[in-house]
Amino acid sequence: MVKVSNASKVQELSQLDKNYFLHPTTVPKTFIEDGPKIIFSEGSGIRVMDVKGDSYIDGVSMLWNVNLGYGQKELADAAYQQLTTLPYSSSFYGYSNEPAIRLAEKIVSLAPGDAGAVFYTSGGSEANETAFKLARHYWNMKGQEQKKIIISIKRGYHGATIATGSATGIDGFHNFSGSKGSDMIHAKGHLTNCEQGDKTDPEYEGCIRDTIEKQGAHRIAAVILEPIQGAGGVHVSPDGYLQAVKKLCEENDILFIADEVISGFGRTGKMFGVNHWEVEPDMICVAKGITSGYSQLGAVILSQELRATLVESDQILGHGFTYSGHPTACAVGLKTIEIIERDNIVGNAEKMGQVLKEGLAYLSEKHPHVAKTRSVGLLAGFDIQADRDNDIPFEQSIRAAQIVVNECFKNKLILRTADFEVGKNIVAIAPPLIINKQEVEEIIGIVDNALTVFEKTL
Repeated sequence: MVKVSNASKVQELSQLDKNYFLHPTTVPKTFIEDGPKIIFSEGSGIRVMDVKGDSYIDGVSMLWNVNLGYGQKELADAAYQQLTTLPYSSSFYGYSNEPAIRLAEKIVSLAPGDAGAVFYTSGGSEANETAFKLARHYWNMKGQEQKKIIISIKRGYHGATIATGSATGIDGFHNFSGSKGSDMIHAKGHLTNCEQGDKTDPEYEGCIRDTIEKQGAHRIAAVILEPIQGAGGVHVSPDGYLQAVKKLCEENDILFIADEVISGFGRTGKMFGVNHWEVEPDMICVAKGITSGYSQLGAVILSQELRATLVESDQILGHGFTYSGHPTACAVGLKTIEIIERDNIVGNAEKMGQVLKEGLAYLSEKHPHVAKTRSVGLLAGFDIQADRDNDIPFEQSIRAAQIVVNECFKNKLILRTADFEVGKNIVAIAPPLIINKQEVEEIIGIVDNALTVFEKTL
């Protein structure tokens, strides 16, 4: 038997990847030229290993989702046990299964406000898509068929389907292939005074309140926003903003949807992001951390009012997915929440979030181009600017964030940029919630060195 060398295996996998795998959110031409940046093989704790045997710190929980880190045997055991008993069953036609039922009860008990029911999906895009459809269906049942428009805010990310991609306030996503859905409007975001009714504010035109006034509340079904924007740049809702938007929605009979696909299940140091502002949404969309990425699962959490209305329908609910209420995914979700509660993962996220905040302050003090550091729990980001005192960005040709992230990668730390907007250079940090103080400090040390390398190029 001929033994294949590791180098030969890597080369083979790279070529096969280029030949047969069309990657999401990747530049196709560049990928065909360069091949995969990394081919993962295993993980443990906050670290992942590639097929070459190199180990990396996962500083962004892969896609903000591996909250419990890698190698959680309990999650694997929960999946195995379910796979060997009832791997799959449908939830159409009134069919059900115990893990889906138990998990729905648990999620409702954890959610803020008067949560009443759960609709399962396979991920975050499907959850937000579902929320849009349920919002419109709800208003149809209320005899207000004109209420179709969904308002989102600029720089928000809500998914990659036609509807959620259209709601996304990042041009590269909602313009992809010309597939922009109808009845989606992007308003200016994070303008607390405007949403409270200050029409003298120079930014008033185009805010949510202004959009409602111009479109007519009778045409608006819902407002969707992330309590803390993720892919758009880790932008934290200002104090009073979510409360102002919620109040505005209540005054105009508009549903308020919180996209907690990233911030749900402990990421921010509380179980849900909206808990920081004590806001009760009509719907909360979750995914990612609900299974720590160990299985594909998403959900929409509905208020008691929405549930009470929807269950009065005597017509078929014409929406659903093959894997809605997937028993194995739900079993993993139940075990994930069990670990979160048992091991005080939310508390650790809050505690380590403070260590991360202190680290960001250190970076800001040491490096003159580090600006606008922000964090809530273990969801953090910072800008890199040419002149932070005057809020002046680098020229577009200087991809500062990408340079820093690439330098971190060379030193075995995986981070991500959020540089979709012209002139924006943002670095995002969101490690697994099981991280300890030494590991947070290790991340800060690598970023510190990367910034030093970048500054020497100027």
